[in-house]
Amino acid sequence: MFYLGIDVSKLKLDCTLLLDPENDKRKSKVLPNSRDGARDLVRWCFKHGVGADRIHAVLEATGPYHEQVATTLHDGGVTVSIANPANVHDFGRALAMRSKTDALDSLVLARYGVAMRPAAWQPPPVHVRELRALITQLEALSKDRLRTLNRQEKIEASAASELVERSISDTLSFYDQEIALLEKAIDDHIDRHPDLKDDAKLLSTIPGVGPKVARTMLRVMRTHQFKCAEDLAAYLGLVPVQRQSGTSLHGRSRMSKAGPADVRALVYMAGVVASKHNPHVRALYQRLLATGKTKMSALGACMRKVVHLCFGVLKTRQAYRPDYAFSA
Repeated sequence: MFYLGIDVSKLKLDCTLLLDPENDKRKSKVLPNSRDGARDLVRWCFKHGVGADRIHAVLEATGPYHEQVATTLHDGGVTVSIANPANVHDFGRALAMRSKTDALDSLVLARYGVAMRPAAWQPPPVHVRELRALITQLEALSKDRLRTLNRQEKIEASAASELVERSISDTLSFYDQEIALLEKAIDDHIDRHPDLKDDAKLLSTIPGVGPKVARTMLRVMRTHQFKCAEDLAAYLGLVPVQRQSGTSLHGRSRMSKAGPADVRALVYMAGVVASKHNPHVRALYQRLLATGKTKMSALGACMRKVVHLCFGVLKTRQAYRPDYAFSA
């Protein structure tokens, strides 16, 4: 296999194809970040004697920007790996890469592929991608509605004209209608696909996990390939990070908060509810408080427990059981 490192940004793809890693023989190319750009990339590799079936492309997860090129390359017969940015960063430091440019980043990704042989990535099925798109749009409209609601409160506190007040009221009505339509579309979409319907039903058996949290966790877990619950918790930024300097300064551990903040906010609310109504989470919360942990620290552990339970019911294909061993 020939390793192809791709540094993805919003508008362009910086690419490095390693033809002979031992002798540092390589080719570089910059292409637009688009479907056509990804197809041109495969053709460019072919010009250098490397067919699609012999390419192993390595790129970092960069939110929405990497997904189109990754899917297009995969559909074109290229082996694709999505690397953890933190792992690639550490690898680059180990190579003593002091400079940081897009071209160098793509070289680091290609060398990371040679050294680490990362697992091949599989794109989510089309119906899962459609679910993600629906939920993403719903979340965007919900945020817009909240901003408009806050603006309405400020306008009402001032001496604004009736025209402005009516405009804001009409805007809120529009958001309410669109949100209701999207929520129904999401429910209908889940009902039409047995695998999504079964997963949503399993997640909803967990006390503390309501419909909104269930569909968000469903979206996260079905669009990523998590090997274990700890990987899912790490992606959501829920793993504790210890700050330490030297041998005498020891900072408190805190949540990494490295993942999507909107999902983490939902899991926080689920953790609060679960700490009162979920037997396993409540027992954990009370035990940590009894050992002197702060409420926020205990709630962080509750959030991780909720995530582990979500992963567990989908992994085992069994509904949540209140009487299940508390060590599980």
